[in-house]
Amino acid sequence: MTKQNTIPAPEQPQDLVPIPDDGLILLPVRNFVGFPGTVFPLAVGRPRSVMAVEQAVRGERPIGVILQRDPSQDEPDAEDLHKLGCTATILRYVSSPDSGKNLICRGTGRFRVTELLKNTPFPIARVTQLNDAPDKRPETEARFLYLRELAVELLETLPDAPVGLAESVGQMTEPGLLADLATAYSDFPLQDRQELLETLDIGARIAKVTTLLARRLEVLRITREIGEQTREAFDERHRKAVLREQLETIQRELGEGADSTAEEVAELTRAISEAGMPEETRKYVLKELGRYARMSDSSGEAGMLRTWLDWMVDLPWQLPEEAPIDLAEARRVLDADHYGLDKIKTRIIEHLAVRQLAPTGKAPILCFVGPPGVGKTSLGQSIARAMQRKFARLSLGGVHDEAEIRGHRRTYIGAMPGTVIQSIRRAGTRNCVLMLDEIDKLGRGIGGDPSSALLEVLDPAQNTAFRDNYLGVDFDLGHVVFLTTANVLDTIPFPLLDRMEIITLPGYVEDEKLEIAKRHLVKSQMQATGLKPEQVSIEDDALHAIIRNYTREAGVRSLERKIGAVLRHAAVDIVEGRTKTFQVKATDLSEILGPPRYENEVAMRTSLPGVATGLAWTAVGGDILFIEASRTPGKGSLTLTGQLGDVMRESAQAALTLVKARAKALSIDPKTFESTDIHIHVPAGATPKDGPSAGTAIFAALASLLLDRKLRSDTAMTGEISLRGLVLPVGGIREKVVAAATAGLKRVMLPARNRHDFEDIPEAARSRLEFIWLETVDDVLEHALEKRPAKRSRKRA
Repeated sequence: MTKQNTIPAPEQPQDLVPIPDDGLILLPVRNFVGFPGTVFPLAVGRPRSVMAVEQAVRGERPIGVILQRDPSQDEPDAEDLHKLGCTATILRYVSSPDSGKNLICRGTGRFRVTELLKNTPFPIARVTQLNDAPDKRPETEARFLYLRELAVELLETLPDAPVGLAESVGQMTEPGLLADLATAYSDFPLQDRQELLETLDIGARIAKVTTLLARRLEVLRITREIGEQTREAFDERHRKAVLREQLETIQRELGEGADSTAEEVAELTRAISEAGMPEETRKYVLKELGRYARMSDSSGEAGMLRTWLDWMVDLPWQLPEEAPIDLAEARRVLDADHYGLDKIKTRIIEHLAVRQLAPTGKAPILCFVGPPGVGKTSLGQSIARAMQRKFARLSLGGVHDEAEIRGHRRTYIGAMPGTVIQSIRRAGTRNCVLMLDEIDKLGRGIGGDPSSALLEVLDPAQNTAFRDNYLGVDFDLGHVVFLTTANVLDTIPFPLLDRMEIITLPGYVEDEKLEIAKRHLVKSQMQATGLKPEQVSIEDDALHAIIRNYTREAGVRSLERKIGAVLRHAAVDIVEGRTKTFQVKATDLSEILGPPRYENEVAMRTSLPGVATGLAWTAVGGDILFIEASRTPGKGSLTLTGQLGDVMRESAQAALTLVKARAKALSIDPKTFESTDIHIHVPAGATPKDGPSAGTAIFAALASLLLDRKLRSDTAMTGEISLRGLVLPVGGIREKVVAAATAGLKRVMLPARNRHDFEDIPEAARSRLEFIWLETVDDVLEHALEKRPAKRSRKRA
């Protein structure tokens, strides 16, 4: 709120206002701080200030230049003014056209306001004059000399400094005056200037001025360096522009330069026209080509855009003519490449027949699932041969970034299309057979979920307009035959699994492995070692021994490695001249491969009551599982060991409950359970085990233990049990039966509800085993327990 004058200020005052001896006419200023020893201009416009100046001029009195705290106040009172100011004499007094006054003043000293007089036409205050006290301290002298150097450097840097002022400053000997002069000619902030005015101690004042001045000089120095660098950079760009213009002139005279760019653009235009792109894509690519033609060769974006144009031209946009599929030839190819797998081959032939009848139809995505080494990847190669198409393989194991499927946007440095587009480019055709290998090994990282990106790739309803981030346009994947492989289905997300037709490839039995070894493995390893058929031969008994005693797998990879080891041993003897021909017999394997790694332990492991032989499924095929039960005196507790999972532990508890419920029927004393601790152990304790299919084996082991009757050593069993005594169906029947046949067992006991899996069991395994179908756990005991020896009748004397 603006205060009004208590006494009107006349335009031309006639009488002088009386002023005490210690009084001083004050001139409040808004954004200026005056310093002693300096000459400075002032513009006065407020009426009271004009009246004060006129009084000072007429009375030849000094004025007190003092900073007001709030610049918006027109008539500041005592609280609105700082306490310290600068006394000054008016050297020149000129009226301005807008009724104001322009002054030239010289600062003479400092003052402190002690009292602001009231009822005066302009500010008048009683003040105390403040003079600098001499400071002879050595540190003050040192700071003074350093400040003088900085002040001279600053004055030499400032373009608007008065001429000769730097020399005058260099000859100054008064520290206080130097500090005031350096502050007056520096553009320090207003608050810092007022603080320096109020600093009466010379040493402290010089220290503050030195700090502010050094910072100001550093800023000026950096600014000057940046200006010089900018100027140099501009000169360098100008020089390069001149050189580039000269280079273009030389290239023009040599027939290069713009003409070569024109030829490049013309060649790209011709390639784009011949690529067979869809019309919308072709227009977009031509638009980008026009943008590339206008770019400078030195532009970073030009190189990126040229790489993108090369990708667009090299992609197989046109669909080649498809050769008719010969189903007889396809059967021949599949039989030549793979032994067995009859159901798989039949499904592949059906797939090819549908492709022949409906080439534009949406064929399902086949997913081959099975243990390692059973021929999933080679099946894809055989399908490509049968369809007379190019084959491309894309490994998804360890892929954890969505951009590896969809590609990166081309604005990124080093961007490339996704692996799907890259594989199609390598194949060189848009109707290739693309196998996505190890789809169950996909990962998920910070770059997104690659399995989600595959949802569009493997959906026949969507992949006709697949958009790769790098290409930025749609690419038709509808004519690509997609095949996938996996070892297990558990890790494949359900939406992705739902888009595929699952074809299970089971493991091979011993006879199948023998035929595969004779037809394929021996030949491939002989080629790898450089041996000829007339130099080395392996007898069938030796192959049987390798399969039975040195390998235990669902596939044939380990078998192939063992055959390779045998042939390498023969190659050493032939090269060293010890023999010209080498015939491998079963008796030679101990010397070549060492002692047998696997033995048939079934008879030894089931020679005691309480030991049952079960069947298990693993990711690499079936296996034999032994259940061992033992009892000790105790309080009826049940102990389970062998790294059993939750489901298998529950199966053991259910089996014990079932034995207790049938104790009377089995002629077992019920009090036995109260005084006996039962311990169930599954050997191979380092291997985790889980699943419900060991229920029948656990029940048989407990019954055998408590009845003190042995279980047949040639019999294995599988099946889930219920508390009602029913034997429920389980999975993996084929693999489990093959494992039983490989282990040399004679009988297998399976759930009756798994009869529909009988056709999936290989004929070689079916012919060597006796099958017993179980309805209830009573059937288990009836067929698994050994018969009691007949009691001899005693003759009476």
